[in-house]
Amino acid sequence: MDGTCHCGALGWRFEGAPKSATSCNCSICRRHGALWAYGFDGEDFTVSGETAAYIWNREWLAFHFCARCACVVAWLATSPGQDGRRYGAVNLRCVVDPDAVAAVPIVHHDTVTMSDLPLDGRCVADVWF
Repeated sequence: MDGTCHCGALGWRFEGAPKSATSCNCSICRRHGALWAYGFDGEDFTVSGETAAYIWNREWLAFHFCARCACVVAWLATSPGQDGRRYGAVNLRCVVDPDAVAAVPIVHHDTVTMSDLPLDGRCVADVWF
């Protein structure tokens, strides 16, 4: 499945269907309103186009966005893991075909406890409006 920023300058492709969409309550994710589908850059997903990036706090991840329309399309670890792969996620709110992710279950990640909350049966379609 594919996603783009609002103006189309950036894009992402996620291979297959994501198992879940994470809604995180950290200070930046709640402001972005992102729904993250996780994987490894170049394996599970790819980002295309020239992004701008915002690196914050502990400087272990970078939020990638379009310098023209400001849509946040992905986040990527700032350095590869020990296996050489770079972990990250794409923002499912940028998906081209919303029906493609409508049934994906939402995982609520609580940064206070640093754990996922129990599933509540909600899916992406429940939060589009």
